[in-house]
Amino acid sequence: MIYFQLFWAYLKIGIFGFGGGYAMLSMIEFEVVDHYGWMSIEEFSDMVALSQMTPGPVSINIATFIGYTIGGFLGSLIATLAIVLPSLLLLVFVLRFLFKNKDNYIVKTTLSSMKPVIAGLIFVAALTMMNPTSFVDFGLHQNNISVIICAVSFIGVFWAKINPILLIIASGLVGYLVY
Repeated sequence: MIYFQLFWAYLKIGIFGFGGGYAMLSMIEFEVVDHYGWMSIEEFSDMVALSQMTPGPVSINIATFIGYTIGGFLGSLIATLAIVLPSLLLLVFVLRFLFKNKDNYIVKTTLSSMKPVIAGLIFVAALTMMNPTSFVDFGLHQNNISVIICAVSFIGVFWAKINPILLIIASGLVGYLVY
């Protein structure tokens, strides 16, 4: 039964999750934490962090890790296959259509109108990860080191154009030293 639930949960995420792994995080959290209760929000936050540190797409990494946690090796295969299957099937059918109609006004308009929706999904994922587990020291009478690390990293990537890998390593070192 758990394998069917894993497959169904990640198949839904794969079907309705547009915009990449970060846009899917809120959907994955709903299924894993709220709907099925397979893990707590703290465990989910740890899985997200682990998925971000490993090479590859975040959504596939987190599906693999959660699948393994819930159902072992077979669970990881099922969850990974389920989240990838809709994209693979869609890729086969849609690519033929898009290549034939790439200059069509309706196709161009539809694709460009999806950009704000995807940006909104990523923003919701960022808000979802701003929880007491991720920012343990946030508050009026706290030192707010994790918030400062987050803000400095954001500024470093978007305005100073610092390599994100270097910022991840630096943030990890600061976090290790402080906490």
